[in-house]
Amino acid sequence: MDKIQTETVRLVEWLSQFGNDPAGGVSRLLYSKEWTAAQQALEQYMQEEGFSTYYDEIGNLYGRLEGSQYPDQTIMSGSHVDTVRNGGKYDGQYGIIAALMAMRTLKQQYGQPLRTLEVVSFAEEEGSRFPYAFWGSKNLAGVAKKEDVQEIADFNGFPFTKAMEQAGFRFRDESAKPRTDITAFVELHIEQGSVLEHEGLSVGVVHSIVGQRRFTVEIAGEANHAGTTPMGYRKDAVHAASRMIKQILDLAQEHGDPLVTTVGKIEVKPNVVNVVPGKALFTLDIRHTDKAELIRFTDEVTELMQLTASTSGVELKIDMWMDEDPVPMDCRILDVLERQCKEHNIPFKLMHSGAGHDSQIMAKFVPTAMLFVPSRNGISHNPEEYTRPEHLADGVQALTHALYELAYQA
Repeated sequence: MDKIQTETVRLVEWLSQFGNDPAGGVSRLLYSKEWTAAQQALEQYMQEEGFSTYYDEIGNLYGRLEGSQYPDQTIMSGSHVDTVRNGGKYDGQYGIIAALMAMRTLKQQYGQPLRTLEVVSFAEEEGSRFPYAFWGSKNLAGVAKKEDVQEIADFNGFPFTKAMEQAGFRFRDESAKPRTDITAFVELHIEQGSVLEHEGLSVGVVHSIVGQRRFTVEIAGEANHAGTTPMGYRKDAVHAASRMIKQILDLAQEHGDPLVTTVGKIEVKPNVVNVVPGKALFTLDIRHTDKAELIRFTDEVTELMQLTASTSGVELKIDMWMDEDPVPMDCRILDVLERQCKEHNIPFKLMHSGAGHDSQIMAKFVPTAMLFVPSRNGISHNPEEYTRPEHLADGVQALTHALYELAYQA
Protein backbone atom coordinates (compact mmCIF):
# COMPACT_ATOMS: atom_id res chain seq x y z
CA MET A 1 0.00 0.00 0.00
CA ASP A 2 1.17 3.52 -0.67
CA LYS A 3 1.71 6.08 2.08
CA ILE A 4 -1.81 7.58 2.01
CA GLN A 5 -3.45 4.15 2.09
CA THR A 6 -1.30 3.01 5.00
CA GLU A 7 -1.87 6.17 7.02
CA THR A 8 -5.63 6.18 6.41
CA VAL A 9 -6.00 2.56 7.50
CA ARG A 10 -3.81 3.22 10.55
CA LEU A 11 -5.93 6.15 11.68
CA VAL A 12 -9.19 4.28 11.06
CA GLU A 13 -7.95 1.43 13.26
CA TRP A 14 -6.65 3.86 15.88
CA LEU A 15 -9.95 5.73 16.24
CA SER A 16 -11.95 2.48 16.19
CA GLN A 17 -10.41 1.40 19.50
CA PHE A 18 -12.55 4.02 21.24
CA GLY A 19 -15.81 2.11 21.45
CA ASN A 20 -14.49 -1.27 20.34
CA ASP A 21 -17.38 -3.51 21.37
CA PRO A 22 -16.78 -7.07 22.69
CA ALA A 23 -20.03 -8.02 20.95
CA GLY A 24 -18.55 -6.88 17.63
CA GLY A 25 -17.91 -3.66 15.77
CA VAL A 26 -17.78 -0.17 17.27
CA SER A 27 -20.37 1.19 19.72
CA ARG A 28 -19.74 4.88 20.38
CA LEU A 29 -22.95 6.56 21.48
CA LEU A 30 -23.48 10.24 22.18
CA TYR A 31 -22.01 11.46 25.51
CA SER A 32 -20.87 7.97 26.53
CA LYS A 33 -17.40 7.41 27.98
CA GLU A 34 -16.35 5.88 24.64
CA TRP A 35 -17.59 8.98 22.81
CA THR A 36 -15.72 11.25 25.24
CA ALA A 37 -12.51 9.27 24.81
CA ALA A 38 -12.74 9.47 21.02
CA GLN A 39 -13.29 13.23 21.00
CA GLN A 40 -10.43 13.78 23.44
CA ALA A 41 -8.11 11.59 21.36
CA LEU A 42 -9.03 13.51 18.21
CA GLU A 43 -8.47 16.80 20.02
CA GLN A 44 -4.99 15.73 21.08
CA TYR A 45 -4.16 14.49 17.57
CA MET A 46 -5.30 17.79 16.05
CA GLN A 47 -3.16 19.76 18.47
CA GLU A 48 -0.10 17.63 17.72
CA GLU A 49 -0.60 18.36 14.01
CA GLY A 50 -0.74 22.11 14.52
CA PHE A 51 -4.49 22.74 14.62
CA SER A 52 -6.00 25.08 17.18
CA THR A 53 -8.88 23.19 18.80
CA TYR A 54 -12.10 24.01 20.60
CA TYR A 55 -15.51 22.56 21.42
CA ASP A 56 -18.83 24.33 21.03
CA GLU A 57 -21.42 24.21 23.80
CA ILE A 58 -22.92 20.82 22.92
CA GLY A 59 -19.69 18.95 22.14
CA ASN A 60 -18.88 19.38 18.45
CA LEU A 61 -15.08 19.39 18.17
CA TYR A 62 -13.23 21.69 15.76
CA GLY A 63 -9.64 21.88 14.56
CA ARG A 64 -8.68 25.14 12.88
CA LEU A 65 -5.94 26.37 10.54
CA GLU A 66 -6.32 30.15 10.40
CA GLY A 67 -6.45 31.80 6.98
CA SER A 68 -3.78 34.39 6.16
CA GLN A 69 -5.86 36.73 3.99
CA TYR A 70 -9.49 35.74 4.59
CA PRO A 71 -9.68 34.32 8.12
CA ASP A 72 -13.44 34.97 8.27
CA GLN A 73 -14.05 32.72 5.25
CA THR A 74 -14.03 29.15 6.59
CA ILE A 75 -13.75 26.04 4.43
CA MET A 76 -15.01 23.19 6.62
CA SER A 77 -14.86 19.42 6.25
CA GLY A 78 -15.60 16.49 8.54
CA SER A 79 -18.37 14.16 9.65
CA HIS A 80 -19.86 12.55 12.77
CA VAL A 81 -17.94 10.72 15.50
CA ASP A 82 -20.85 8.70 16.92
CA THR A 83 -21.81 5.23 15.69
CA VAL A 84 -24.78 2.92 15.77
CA ARG A 85 -24.59 -0.04 18.16
CA ASN A 86 -22.13 -2.60 16.80
CA GLY A 87 -21.43 -0.35 13.83
CA GLY A 88 -18.52 -0.38 11.41
CA LYS A 89 -15.16 1.38 11.36
CA TYR A 90 -15.84 3.76 8.49
CA ASP A 91 -19.28 5.34 8.80
CA GLY A 92 -18.74 8.89 10.05
CA GLN A 93 -15.22 8.67 11.43
CA TYR A 94 -13.61 8.14 8.00
CA GLY A 95 -14.85 11.61 7.01
CA ILE A 96 -13.18 13.15 10.06
CA ILE A 97 -9.91 11.29 9.46
CA ALA A 98 -9.90 12.18 5.76
CA ALA A 99 -10.44 15.86 6.52
CA LEU A 100 -7.58 15.82 9.03
CA MET A 101 -5.28 14.08 6.58
CA ALA A 102 -6.17 16.43 3.73
CA MET A 103 -5.68 19.59 5.78
CA ARG A 104 -2.47 18.29 7.36
CA THR A 105 -1.06 17.52 3.90
CA LEU A 106 -1.99 20.95 2.56
CA LYS A 107 -0.40 22.65 5.56
CA GLN A 108 2.81 20.66 5.11
CA GLN A 109 3.03 21.31 1.38
CA TYR A 110 1.68 24.85 1.03
CA GLY A 111 1.78 26.39 4.48
CA GLN A 112 -0.95 28.66 5.81
CA PRO A 113 -4.13 28.74 3.71
CA LEU A 114 -5.62 31.97 2.35
CA ARG A 115 -8.98 31.02 3.82
CA THR A 116 -9.42 29.27 7.15
CA LEU A 117 -9.53 25.48 7.04
CA GLU A 118 -11.53 23.78 9.77
CA VAL A 119 -12.21 20.12 10.48
CA VAL A 120 -15.33 19.23 12.46
CA SER A 121 -16.06 16.11 14.45
CA PHE A 122 -19.83 16.31 14.85
CA ALA A 123 -21.07 15.11 18.22
CA GLU A 124 -23.97 13.07 16.88
CA GLU A 125 -25.78 12.13 13.68
CA GLU A 126 -27.14 8.60 14.08
CA GLY A 127 -29.88 8.94 16.71
CA SER A 128 -28.65 5.65 18.18
CA ARG A 129 -28.74 6.46 21.88
CA PHE A 130 -31.52 9.04 22.05
CA PRO A 131 -34.56 9.47 19.77
CA TYR A 132 -33.08 12.53 18.08
CA ALA A 133 -30.74 12.65 15.07
CA PHE A 134 -28.32 15.26 13.68
CA TRP A 135 -27.79 16.86 17.10
CA GLY A 136 -24.31 18.00 16.06
CA SER A 137 -25.00 19.61 12.70
CA LYS A 138 -28.38 20.98 13.77
CA ASN A 139 -26.69 22.87 16.60
CA LEU A 140 -24.01 24.21 14.29
CA ALA A 141 -26.72 25.35 11.90
CA GLY A 142 -28.69 26.89 14.80
CA VAL A 143 -31.87 24.86 14.31
CA ALA A 144 -31.71 22.38 17.22
CA LYS A 145 -34.15 23.25 19.99
CA LYS A 146 -33.65 22.63 23.70
CA GLU A 147 -37.32 21.68 24.02
CA ASP A 148 -36.85 18.81 21.53
CA VAL A 149 -34.52 16.89 23.84
CA GLN A 150 -35.25 18.08 27.39
CA GLU A 151 -37.68 15.26 28.13
CA ILE A 152 -36.12 12.39 26.18
CA ALA A 153 -34.07 9.51 27.58
CA ASP A 154 -31.99 6.64 26.23
CA PHE A 155 -32.94 2.95 26.11
CA ASN A 156 -32.00 2.62 29.81
CA GLY A 157 -34.11 5.59 30.83
CA PHE A 158 -31.08 7.87 31.30
CA PRO A 159 -32.06 11.49 30.55
CA PHE A 160 -30.48 13.33 27.62
CA THR A 161 -29.82 16.44 29.70
CA LYS A 162 -28.03 14.47 32.43
CA ALA A 163 -25.85 12.62 29.89
CA MET A 164 -24.86 15.91 28.27
CA GLU A 165 -24.07 17.47 31.64
CA GLN A 166 -21.97 14.50 32.76
CA ALA A 167 -19.94 14.74 29.53
CA GLY A 168 -19.20 18.38 30.37
CA PHE A 169 -21.49 20.15 27.91
CA ARG A 170 -24.63 22.27 27.97
CA PHE A 171 -27.30 23.69 25.68
CA ARG A 172 -26.22 26.41 23.29
CA ASP A 173 -27.58 29.92 23.67
CA GLU A 174 -30.50 29.87 21.24
CA SER A 175 -30.65 33.67 21.23
CA ALA A 176 -27.14 33.84 19.71
CA LYS A 177 -26.90 33.98 15.93
CA PRO A 178 -25.39 30.92 14.21
CA ARG A 179 -22.03 31.16 12.48
CA THR A 180 -21.87 33.11 9.23
CA ASP A 181 -18.19 32.52 8.37
CA ILE A 182 -18.56 29.05 6.79
CA THR A 183 -18.38 29.53 3.01
CA ALA A 184 -18.11 25.83 2.09
CA PHE A 185 -18.71 22.47 3.75
CA VAL A 186 -17.50 19.24 2.12
CA GLU A 187 -18.28 15.88 3.70
CA LEU A 188 -16.52 12.68 2.66
CA HIS A 189 -18.42 9.52 3.55
CA ILE A 190 -18.66 5.86 2.65
CA GLU A 191 -21.47 5.21 0.18
CA GLN A 192 -23.38 2.70 2.33
CA GLY A 193 -24.63 1.23 -0.94
CA SER A 194 -23.16 -0.78 -3.80
CA VAL A 195 -23.39 1.51 -6.84
CA LEU A 196 -19.72 2.54 -6.93
CA GLU A 197 -18.54 -1.00 -6.29
CA HIS A 198 -20.72 -2.40 -9.08
CA GLU A 199 -19.48 0.25 -11.51
CA GLY A 200 -15.82 -0.12 -10.52
CA LEU A 201 -15.38 3.52 -9.51
CA SER A 202 -13.40 5.04 -6.64
CA VAL A 203 -15.38 8.18 -5.86
CA GLY A 204 -18.94 9.45 -6.03
CA VAL A 205 -19.61 13.16 -6.40
CA VAL A 206 -22.98 13.58 -4.71
CA HIS A 207 -25.32 16.06 -6.40
CA SER A 208 -28.30 15.61 -4.05
CA ILE A 209 -29.63 13.79 -1.01
CA VAL A 210 -33.01 12.15 -1.40
CA GLY A 211 -36.18 13.38 0.21
CA GLN A 212 -37.96 10.92 2.46
CA ARG A 213 -41.54 10.29 3.44
CA ARG A 214 -42.30 7.65 6.06
CA PHE A 215 -45.70 6.29 6.95
CA THR A 216 -47.34 3.95 9.40
CA VAL A 217 -50.37 2.28 7.83
CA GLU A 218 -52.98 0.68 10.10
CA ILE A 219 -55.79 -1.55 8.85
CA ALA A 220 -58.74 -2.56 11.00
CA GLY A 221 -60.87 -5.46 9.83
CA GLU A 222 -62.68 -8.04 11.91
CA ALA A 223 -61.12 -10.96 13.76
CA ASN A 224 -63.09 -14.18 13.34
CA HIS A 225 -62.92 -17.96 13.39
CA ALA A 226 -60.64 -19.34 10.67
CA GLY A 227 -62.79 -22.44 10.09
CA THR A 228 -66.33 -21.10 10.26
CA THR A 229 -66.01 -17.76 8.44
CA PRO A 230 -66.47 -18.15 4.65
CA MET A 231 -63.98 -16.29 2.50
CA GLY A 232 -66.65 -14.03 1.07
CA TYR A 233 -67.78 -12.87 4.53
CA ARG A 234 -64.35 -11.97 5.87
CA LYS A 235 -62.88 -8.56 6.67
CA ASP A 236 -59.33 -9.86 6.61
CA ALA A 237 -56.83 -7.18 7.55
CA VAL A 238 -53.87 -9.20 6.26
CA HIS A 239 -55.50 -9.80 2.89
CA ALA A 240 -56.09 -6.06 2.52
CA ALA A 241 -52.55 -5.22 3.69
CA SER A 242 -50.95 -7.74 1.36
CA ARG A 243 -52.86 -6.36 -1.61
CA MET A 244 -51.77 -2.83 -0.72
CA ILE A 245 -48.14 -3.83 -0.27
CA LYS A 246 -48.02 -5.65 -3.60
CA GLN A 247 -49.61 -2.72 -5.41
CA ILE A 248 -47.22 -0.22 -3.84
CA LEU A 249 -44.05 -2.21 -4.55
CA ASP A 250 -45.16 -3.07 -8.10
CA LEU A 251 -45.84 0.60 -8.74
CA ALA A 252 -42.40 1.51 -7.39
CA GLN A 253 -40.81 -1.01 -9.76
CA GLU A 254 -42.63 0.63 -12.66
CA HIS A 255 -41.42 4.09 -11.67
CA GLY A 256 -37.80 2.94 -11.47
CA ASP A 257 -34.70 4.78 -10.27
CA PRO A 258 -34.14 7.00 -8.38
CA LEU A 259 -37.43 6.20 -6.57
CA VAL A 260 -37.11 3.56 -3.86
CA THR A 261 -39.90 2.21 -1.67
CA THR A 262 -39.61 -0.14 1.30
CA VAL A 263 -42.10 -1.94 3.51
CA GLY A 264 -39.83 -2.68 6.46
CA LYS A 265 -42.15 -3.67 9.30
CA ILE A 266 -45.37 -5.70 9.41
CA GLU A 267 -47.47 -6.50 12.49
CA VAL A 268 -50.59 -8.65 12.68
CA LYS A 269 -53.19 -9.09 15.43
CA PRO A 270 -54.10 -11.43 16.99
CA ASN A 271 -51.29 -13.21 15.12
CA VAL A 272 -52.44 -16.79 15.77
CA VAL A 273 -52.86 -19.63 13.32
CA ASN A 274 -56.63 -20.17 13.55
CA VAL A 275 -58.03 -16.61 13.64
CA VAL A 276 -58.78 -14.35 10.67
CA PRO A 277 -56.57 -11.29 11.38
CA GLY A 278 -58.54 -8.32 12.61
CA LYS A 279 -55.72 -5.78 12.51
CA ALA A 280 -52.58 -5.24 10.46
CA LEU A 281 -49.91 -2.57 10.51
CA PHE A 282 -47.06 -1.89 8.12
CA THR A 283 -44.52 0.84 7.58
CA LEU A 284 -43.70 2.56 4.32
CA ASP A 285 -40.46 4.36 3.46
CA ILE A 286 -40.47 6.28 0.15
CA ARG A 287 -37.47 8.24 -1.21
CA HIS A 288 -36.80 10.31 -4.31
CA THR A 289 -34.38 13.06 -5.37
CA ASP A 290 -37.20 15.17 -6.84
CA LYS A 291 -39.77 16.70 -4.46
CA ALA A 292 -42.57 16.85 -7.04
CA GLU A 293 -42.08 13.18 -7.95
CA LEU A 294 -41.98 12.21 -4.27
CA ILE A 295 -45.30 13.97 -3.66
CA ARG A 296 -46.86 12.57 -6.84
CA PHE A 297 -45.92 8.99 -5.97
CA THR A 298 -47.09 9.19 -2.36
CA ASP A 299 -50.40 10.71 -3.48
CA GLU A 300 -50.84 7.85 -5.95
CA VAL A 301 -50.00 5.27 -3.29
CA THR A 302 -52.43 6.86 -0.82
CA GLU A 303 -55.23 6.70 -3.38
CA LEU A 304 -54.47 3.03 -4.10
CA MET A 305 -54.60 2.13 -0.39
CA GLN A 306 -57.88 3.97 0.11
CA LEU A 307 -59.46 2.18 -2.85
CA THR A 308 -58.23 -1.21 -1.66
CA ALA A 309 -59.54 -0.58 1.86
CA SER A 310 -62.92 0.36 0.48
CA THR A 311 -63.25 -2.75 -1.69
CA SER A 312 -61.97 -4.97 1.16
CA GLY A 313 -64.44 -3.64 3.73
CA VAL A 314 -61.73 -2.55 6.19
CA GLU A 315 -60.89 0.73 7.87
CA LEU A 316 -57.67 2.50 6.99
CA LYS A 317 -55.49 4.95 8.92
CA ILE A 318 -52.39 6.47 7.28
CA ASP A 319 -49.93 8.44 9.41
CA MET A 320 -47.13 10.28 7.59
CA TRP A 321 -44.64 10.89 10.42
CA MET A 322 -41.65 11.98 8.32
CA ASP A 323 -41.63 14.44 5.44
CA GLU A 324 -38.12 15.54 4.47
CA ASP A 325 -37.54 17.38 1.21
CA PRO A 326 -34.70 16.39 -1.16
CA VAL A 327 -31.58 18.49 -0.63
CA PRO A 328 -29.47 19.60 -3.63
CA MET A 329 -25.75 20.17 -3.22
CA ASP A 330 -24.03 23.44 -4.13
CA CYS A 331 -23.28 23.72 -7.87
CA ARG A 332 -20.04 25.70 -7.41
CA ILE A 333 -18.53 23.13 -5.04
CA LEU A 334 -19.75 20.28 -7.25
CA ASP A 335 -17.85 21.86 -10.14
CA VAL A 336 -14.71 21.94 -7.97
CA LEU A 337 -15.08 18.28 -7.00
CA GLU A 338 -15.69 17.15 -10.59
CA ARG A 339 -12.82 19.22 -11.95
CA GLN A 340 -10.34 17.94 -9.37
CA CYS A 341 -11.33 14.30 -9.95
CA LYS A 342 -10.86 14.74 -13.71
CA GLU A 343 -7.55 16.59 -13.42
CA HIS A 344 -6.09 13.93 -11.10
CA ASN A 345 -7.51 10.91 -12.94
CA ILE A 346 -9.69 9.73 -10.06
CA PRO A 347 -12.50 7.54 -11.47
CA PHE A 348 -15.77 9.10 -10.31
CA LYS A 349 -19.50 9.20 -10.86
CA LEU A 350 -22.10 11.92 -10.34
CA MET A 351 -24.74 10.35 -8.12
CA HIS A 352 -27.33 10.96 -5.44
CA SER A 353 -27.33 9.79 -1.84
CA GLY A 354 -30.15 7.50 -0.79
CA ALA A 355 -29.23 7.88 2.89
CA GLY A 356 -29.34 10.90 5.16
CA HIS A 357 -26.16 12.73 6.22
CA ASP A 358 -25.07 15.81 8.13
CA SER A 359 -24.69 17.48 4.74
CA GLN A 360 -28.48 17.59 4.32
CA ILE A 361 -28.66 19.80 7.41
CA MET A 362 -25.66 21.94 6.48
CA ALA A 363 -26.78 22.44 2.86
CA LYS A 364 -29.80 24.45 3.97
CA PHE A 365 -27.52 27.06 5.52
CA VAL A 366 -24.09 26.97 3.86
CA PRO A 367 -22.78 25.89 0.42
CA THR A 368 -22.33 22.13 0.78
CA ALA A 369 -21.29 19.08 -1.23
CA MET A 370 -20.40 15.44 -0.60
CA LEU A 371 -17.98 12.80 -1.78
CA PHE A 372 -18.54 9.03 -1.50
CA VAL A 373 -16.15 6.09 -1.57
CA PRO A 374 -17.34 2.51 -2.18
CA SER A 375 -18.69 0.15 0.48
CA ARG A 376 -17.99 -3.55 -0.05
CA ASN A 377 -21.27 -5.32 -0.86
CA GLY A 378 -23.09 -2.12 0.15
CA ILE A 379 -22.82 -3.13 3.82
CA SER A 380 -22.94 -0.45 6.51
CA HIS A 381 -24.02 -0.10 10.17
CA ASN A 382 -22.43 -3.50 10.64
CA PRO A 383 -19.05 -4.85 11.83
CA GLU A 384 -18.57 -6.18 8.27
CA GLU A 385 -18.48 -2.63 6.91
CA TYR A 386 -15.36 -2.28 4.73
CA THR A 387 -13.81 0.00 2.14
CA ARG A 388 -10.64 -1.00 0.31
CA PRO A 389 -7.51 1.01 1.21
CA GLU A 390 -7.02 2.25 -2.36
CA HIS A 391 -10.57 3.65 -2.35
CA LEU A 392 -10.03 5.28 1.04
CA ALA A 393 -6.90 6.91 -0.39
CA ASP A 394 -8.67 8.10 -3.55
CA GLY A 395 -11.31 9.75 -1.37
CA VAL A 396 -8.63 11.52 0.67
CA GLN A 397 -6.90 12.64 -2.54
CA ALA A 398 -10.11 14.01 -4.06
CA LEU A 399 -10.88 15.90 -0.87
CA THR A 400 -7.32 17.25 -0.59
CA HIS A 401 -7.34 18.65 -4.13
CA ALA A 402 -10.80 20.20 -3.64
CA LEU A 403 -9.82 21.85 -0.35
CA TYR A 404 -6.68 23.22 -1.99
CA GLU A 405 -8.76 24.95 -4.68
CA LEU A 406 -11.28 26.25 -2.14
CA ALA A 407 -8.83 27.43 0.53
CA TYR A 408 -5.54 28.23 -1.22
CA GLN A 409 -6.51 29.73 -4.55
CA ALA A 410 -7.35 33.44 -4.69
